[in-house]
Amino acid sequence: MPKPRALLADDHSMMLAGLQKLVEETCEVVGTVGDGRALVEAAQRLQPDLIILDIAMPLLNGIDAARQIKRLCPSTKLIFLTMQTSPTYATEALAAGANGYLLKHSAPVELPLAINAALQGQCYLTPSIAAPLIDRAVNPEREPVVKDPVAALTPRQREILQLIGEGKGTKEIATHLSVSVKTIDFHKTRLMQRLNIHTTAELMRYAITQGLSCSTP
Repeated sequence: MPKPRALLADDHSMMLAGLQKLVEETCEVVGTVGDGRALVEAAQRLQPDLIILDIAMPLLNGIDAARQIKRLCPSTKLIFLTMQTSPTYATEALAAGANGYLLKHSAPVELPLAINAALQGQCYLTPSIAAPLIDRAVNPEREPVVKDPVAALTPRQREILQLIGEGKGTKEIATHLSVSVKTIDFHKTRLMQRLNIHTTAELMRYAITQGLSCSTP
């Protein structure tokens, strides 16, 4: 019986190499990529059974990449392998179509379990993430609902905000997205209005603090 076909995405080459060795025990690795935009392209081209991806990736973060992939490859299973311990990130990943969410330090033990669960149509959450998510669901009154301004942005606006956070200029962003400079300027203006931000530098800092960029503050 052929092994499931897996595509791996992480922006650290050493992490990718170690991940590939680990995944090859149960899957055929059909590709590795280092940014979210390349991941979406490879997913559409290769149509893998399984994708293992990080949240923080250049050009397009993992959650927005997952949203695009689930539209293009609805049967592909997605497992997030990340350093992000916040239940909020896990919630967003699940909403984007994730079948698993686990932390990188637990990969040697938990990744085989997550792969097996995902391929069987189940969902695997690392216990340290699952517990607060269950608590939120059972006791919603403990945590007041806070509106997330980023969640209200359109997918295109989030893409542009991430690229601004990575320090890319208007012309470079336009080239990445295959649109005109005028279109990028329009979206930047809308972003500033929605977020009540007044300069590109403030947009960059905001993107970084919101985890939409691989840059560091």
